[in-house]
Amino acid sequence: MANRRRGATDGDFSYVSRVVKYTLFLFNMIFWVIALVMVAIGVYARVSKHAEAAMACLSVDPAMLLMAVGVLMFLITFCGCVGSLRENICLLQIFCVFLVLIFLLQLTAGILGFIFSDKARAKVTELINDAVVHYRDDLDLQNLIDYGQREFGCCGGTAFTDWQHNMYFNCTPENRSRERCSVPYSCCLISKDEAVINTMCGSGLQLQNFLEASELIHTNGCIDKLVDWIHSNLFLLGGVALGLAIPQLVGIMLSQIMINQIKEQIDLQNYNHRHQSDPWL
Repeated sequence: MANRRRGATDGDFSYVSRVVKYTLFLFNMIFWVIALVMVAIGVYARVSKHAEAAMACLSVDPAMLLMAVGVLMFLITFCGCVGSLRENICLLQIFCVFLVLIFLLQLTAGILGFIFSDKARAKVTELINDAVVHYRDDLDLQNLIDYGQREFGCCGGTAFTDWQHNMYFNCTPENRSRERCSVPYSCCLISKDEAVINTMCGSGLQLQNFLEASELIHTNGCIDKLVDWIHSNLFLLGGVALGLAIPQLVGIMLSQIMINQIKEQIDLQNYNHRHQSDPWL
């Protein structure tokens, strides 16, 4: 490096690569904009929705979670943007440390989810059962459940009889709803040729046994269907996980490269400052 320093007395030479610098800046700028969009969507969802009863089935309000992730992502990418543009080691180190922590947390969550798969399944079962209970409390939750039941060809959490836990679909004498002892239309075996869907196709089917009901609706629960889908799409899920990990690894690599280049540039400047009066340099 001494030879390079001897030719750098004019102060024009820089160890900091413009390619690395502006690539890291653009990389952070893209995710900074994405973070702003996430925060905006979270705020809009929180302000426009008042479905506290429906959200009671979830551990965390999705809108609040989206805002929290967006704010955290905004702060991290802000450090990356300013740190790369101003060649600030402190901000770049903060950016790099947070990316490493997030990557390790995701890796840990994946490992724990695999090790404690039974507990993860129990938690998913609890969430689905709570969603069934609050089916009519929020239109978005209702549409989400209907979409899931149609796509997976299932009904309820463990079986179609889970709909007895919903106040509108249960078979108790106190229930005066017209949907008493029924299941949602998304449970029905609907032909692709049907132009008009009969939304009352699940009427009274909770009174029938599995064999009789299976001729008209999907009787299997969505939990088993979801597990089967995960097992048959492991490569797809692995690709998604890799797609989330690659930007983080790229950010860590670029920030570390730039930090090392800045340190070398500082060493060069200090070297030139100490030897600027030396006639042999």
